[in-house]
Parts: sequence; structure tokens; C-alpha cells
Amino acid sequence: MIKTLRRLAAACAMLVVAAGVSAVTLRDNHPDVYYVKKDDTLWDISGRFLEHPWQWPEIWHVNPAIKNPHLIFPGDAIRLSWVDGEPRLELDRASGEQSQLPDGTVKLSPRIREMSREDAIPAIPMNAIQSYLKQALVLERADISAAPYILGGQDRRVIFGGGDTVHARDPEQRWENAEQRYGLYRVGEEYVDPVTDEVLGYEARQVGLASVARIEEDMATMQVLRSSEDLRVDDRLFPQPDQRVRALLYPHAPEEKVEGRIIRFFDRISSVARNDVVVINRGAREGMEEGHVLDIFQQGEQVRDRQQDEMVRLPRTRAGSLVLFRVFEKVSYGLIMESERPVYMNDMVESPEGSY
Repeated sequence: MIKTLRRLAAACAMLVVAAGVSAVTLRDNHPDVYYVKKDDTLWDISGRFLEHPWQWPEIWHVNPAIKNPHLIFPGDAIRLSWVDGEPRLELDRASGEQSQLPDGTVKLSPRIREMSREDAIPAIPMNAIQSYLKQALVLERADISAAPYILGGQDRRVIFGGGDTVHARDPEQRWENAEQRYGLYRVGEEYVDPVTDEVLGYEARQVGLASVARIEEDMATMQVLRSSEDLRVDDRLFPQPDQRVRALLYPHAPEEKVEGRIIRFFDRISSVARNDVVVINRGAREGMEEGHVLDIFQQGEQVRDRQQDEMVRLPRTRAGSLVLFRVFEKVSYGLIMESERPVYMNDMVESPEGSY
């Protein structure tokens, strides 16, 4: 995260003119000024001006009079200007409330603005990823084996729900540094690299939440606060992760070339599209960061060249782009931001062309 913030600060401090940076292309129908609205995202605003929204830092210019210029709030104005023939975007922090007159004129009414970091517009749609921030983990086999687990509950039952009392056991750590609340997780999907066959981890999804009532040696009595489905014996317990994507998650291209594959998507059978979440077979060990932008490609089909009497693979096709919002050691979760066609399992992902 620190590395990301440093890059953001550097990008906001000057116009990027270094060799090797891909050329910025403005959209044909770009506005000269855009007033930020409540439900906007940074990606959407960037896309109003640029063909490739992740290139925002390359033409972003800081107003030194504005505190926290990298945070953008509803009511702010984003203006396009030109300096030495190069485009740049500038932030004009509104000091009043805006409204639009019937003739299209924007009217500002002075008022005192109180803004907190939480009011800043997000980089990507939060409603599409919120459940994956708190309700999904990717674990190693050793993590699963060492985790506390539900041993049983009241009335000799093996299925439990909200309001029930359950007993969980922690034979290894014996509840050392116990938390007050634990997420109840069910281990499911095994993530396997489609190229190397390496096991990349195990998906654990949260199915409930429980609070500790008392602890005796390695046994804890817990009250189930809520459950999204039936809880079972052997479901695992993990502390609640503090995962929130703030406005500082800034879409940007990886510094080096990255190639990977889509290995999982959720709640879909055959394909996914814009605002769907996918898992890729690249993580922190490959240098992935929250905010990295990757393009999605589909491999061309094999066809027979009847003139040469041989099989030939057609060129690959770009299918869209995604932004990584949660990075684990060997895999990452990404949100599809653009989809020109359906995205399928095992489609390729890589750094945007010209970004490395």
C-alpha cells in the first residue's frame, strides 16, 4: 500500500513525460469540465476523458492550494486544459452546492463543506466487491489445519444458525490472543494453476459470525450472531479481516509485464461480464498490488487452412479489462471494469499494452 501511495504522489506531482510511457488518447466526445456526482467512481470519471481510464495519473495535475488533492469529492470539478500542447486534468474543489438550470447552466450556491475521507468517491464500484472484502479468504493447507473449528453445539445437533450456541476447539493455539468475534468459514474451492498444476490455495467463504462467551482451556463457547446458511461441525474460525477499499486505491498499470489466467468466477456458470468478480493465478509473489489494471484476452480458435492443409490458430481478441482489489500471496481478486464480449474461464490477463 505504501508503494502505491508513493506512486500516486509522484504521479500527482508532475506531468508524466518520461520515455516509455504509453501515449494518452483522449476520447472524441470528452468534456472540457465534469462535475463529480455522488455515485461516480474514479474509473467512470477517467473514462469520460480518456480512452484508457488507468492512464489518469499521466495527465493529472495537482492544485497546491487543495488539501488531499488525490481525494475527489462530489461537487468537485475536473477540468481539461492544455500546457505546451499536452493535455492535463485539474481538480477545482467546489466551495458550494451545485444545481443545473433548464438551459444546462450549472449554478453554484455558496455553503460550508465538511468532507471526510470516507466521503471521497471510490476508485471502483464498492457495491460490487464489498462482500469479497470481508467474506472471502484464500488459505494455505497449513492455515486450515491450524485454525479453530466448530466441534458441536446444543441438543446434539450438527447444523446451527443465528442465535444458537456452539462450541469451538483450538487444540494448537488454545485461544492465545483470542478475539471477541470470529468469522465462521467453510473451505471449498481449490485454486490450481492451469499451466503449472500448482495448488495456489483454498477458497474459504464466510457463512456466519460468532462472539466468544467464555473460554475454558482449548474450548470456547460462542454465540452465533448471524449466518448466511446452515453452520456445520468442522467449519473453521478466523478473525474478521479489516479490508476496506478507500479512494486511495488508485487504478494503475503494473511496472513490469504480467501474464496470467482467470481461474475462477462466482455465481456464474459459463461466462462473466462488467462488474463481475474473478480470480487470477497471480498474487503478491508475482508483484501484484491492489489497483493493478490488467487487460483480458481470449485465445483465438484453431481452424483448418484448407489451402495449406494445416491447423492454424487465429489471433487473440481483447475481451475487456479488470482492476485488482484484493491480493493474496498466489492469487488475486479482480473486478471486471470493461467487457467488450463475454469473459470465460482460462482467458488470459496481462499488463495493458504499452505500459511496460
